[in-house]
Amino acid sequence: MTWSTAVIAVFTAAALAAAVWGRLYARRVMKNLNRMLDAAMAGTFLERDFDESLLSAVESRFAHYLAANAVSAQKLQGEKDKIKTLIADISHQTKTPVANILLYTQLLSEQELSPEGRNCAAALEGQVEKLRALVDALVKTSRLEAGVLALHPKTGPLAPMLEDAAAQFIPKASEKRIALTLASTDAHAVFDPKWTAEAVCNLLDNAVKYTPAGGTVTVEVIPYHMFCRVNVTDSGPGIPEAERAKVFQRFYRSPAAYETEGVGIGLYLARQIAEGQGGYIKVSSRPGQGSCFSLYLPRS
Repeated sequence: MTWSTAVIAVFTAAALAAAVWGRLYARRVMKNLNRMLDAAMAGTFLERDFDESLLSAVESRFAHYLAANAVSAQKLQGEKDKIKTLIADISHQTKTPVANILLYTQLLSEQELSPEGRNCAAALEGQVEKLRALVDALVKTSRLEAGVLALHPKTGPLAPMLEDAAAQFIPKASEKRIALTLASTDAHAVFDPKWTAEAVCNLLDNAVKYTPAGGTVTVEVIPYHMFCRVNVTDSGPGIPEAERAKVFQRFYRSPAAYETEGVGIGLYLARQIAEGQGGYIKVSSRPGQGSCFSLYLPRS
C-alpha cells in the first residue's frame, strides 16, 4: 500500500466515522426534542428535568423556550380564571337588582295610576327588559370570548332544535300577522344543541323584528357534502350592500333601525357560536326584497 493510498483510507474512515457519529447525534437531538414537545403538549414540561450540560445549544435554547411558554400558558390560564370570576360576579350582581326593578315596576302598574303614570310604568318595564337582555347577551358573549364557556358539538338531528327555536317566536310572529314556517328536514350535523339554538333564536328574533306585519319568515335546511345550511329568510326591508359586512359587528345598529328595539349584539353572538363549532354565517340580501341569514354547520 502506497503512502497516498493509506492517507486516502484514513480520511475515508474518518469521514465515515464522522457521518455515523453525526447521524447518531442527530437522532439523539431529535429524540430529546420530541420528548420535550411531548411533555409540553401534555402540560408536564419542567426545565429542571433537563441537564443543560448534556444538551446541544439547540436543545438548550428549545428547553428555555418551552419553559417560557409554559409560564405564559400558566399566566394566561390565571387571567382566564380572573375573567371567569369577574363575569360570574357581574352576572350575579346585576341579575338581582334588575329582577327587583322589574318586579316593582309590575307591582306599580297594577296600582291605580293616571294615564301618564301608566305610560311611564310601561316605558320603565320595557327599558328594564332591554337592560336584562343586554346584560344576558354581554355575559354570554364575554364567556365565549374568554373561553370560559366551551361548546360541545356532537352529531345529531337538526329538526328538534329548530322546532324548539321556532316555537319560541310563534306568539310574537302571530301578533304581527307574520307567517313563520319551518320546513321539515331529517338532516344531521355536528353542533352544540343549546348554543346553536341560541344562534338560531337570534336569527329568528331579527327576522321577526324587522319583517313588517303580514310578511313571512321561513326556516329551512339544505344539506351539502361537508356542511348543513340553515337558512332563516324574511320578507323584511333588506340590508344595503354597504352594511352587510357590518351587521355581525358587536353593537352595530343600522341607521335605518334606530327606532327598532335591540342592542346590536345578537348577530355577533350568533357568529361567535357558529365559528366556535367549526361553522360560519353568511347573509344575502337586497333592499326591499328581504334577507337570508345562512348558518353553516359541519356534518362531520
